[in-house]
Amino acid sequence: MTTTVSRIAGFLEHVAPAGLAETWDNIGLLVGDPTVVVRKIMTCLTATPQSVREAIEQDADLVVTHHPLPFRPLERLTTDTTGGRMLLDLASARIAVHSSHTAFDSAPNGINQQLAVGLGLDDTAPLVPNEDGSGSGRMGRFRVPITLGQWAERVKAFLAIDRLQVVGDPDLAVSTASVACGAADEFLDAACTAGCQAILIGETRFHTALEAEARGVGLVVPGHFASERFAMEYLAEVLAAEFPDVDVWACRSERDPYRCV
Repeated sequence: MTTTVSRIAGFLEHVAPAGLAETWDNIGLLVGDPTVVVRKIMTCLTATPQSVREAIEQDADLVVTHHPLPFRPLERLTTDTTGGRMLLDLASARIAVHSSHTAFDSAPNGINQQLAVGLGLDDTAPLVPNEDGSGSGRMGRFRVPITLGQWAERVKAFLAIDRLQVVGDPDLAVSTASVACGAADEFLDAACTAGCQAILIGETRFHTALEAEARGVGLVVPGHFASERFAMEYLAEVLAAEFPDVDVWACRSERDPYRCV
């Protein structure tokens, strides 16, 4: 069977069903011809000038990006904006773009589930459940309670990062914890209601950190990039296994824009 953009989009719908996405999101096939034959796929967290250049130079036929491009409706498509330039460059090179974004965040084996299991949580369940049992975020329990500081070290090891931010007493005992990748301030209330002693949030605002501190809930904050990029490397492996006739790789030029100096 010929591997087309449409066929890959169908598989990605199986991995991350569109019904799991938030109502404000823009997901699915966002750029390109569904009938085009795909020989090369690049996954990435975000379309940037660097990742778009890599896709073009490596003759990719499809870019599977976590964050949508475009994300919001466009009034015009010109080279006057970074997004416009990238879209025009991709279209000129006949490279399709697909995004699953919040659907992949909440999928049964999506980013938050991978985080929860990878960080040692058992009996995982959605932090904010829907009536059908699906939902966003994840929560679970540690077989043996650990401290907030120990969990932070485990997060660094799993995400292969050197540093992160922590809010709360490093000696805080944690038996129940939750995870929410990316920008996830809105999950703090749910974590408190669920009785979690700590929550991993990809990134957070100053006032959310103060609120967590006031409630006695520990925060582990590895950064937006680190909390999600690993899963795009995993998705490249999944796609390569499903479509052995296609060359699949995770973007090699993608980097966290934040630097510690």
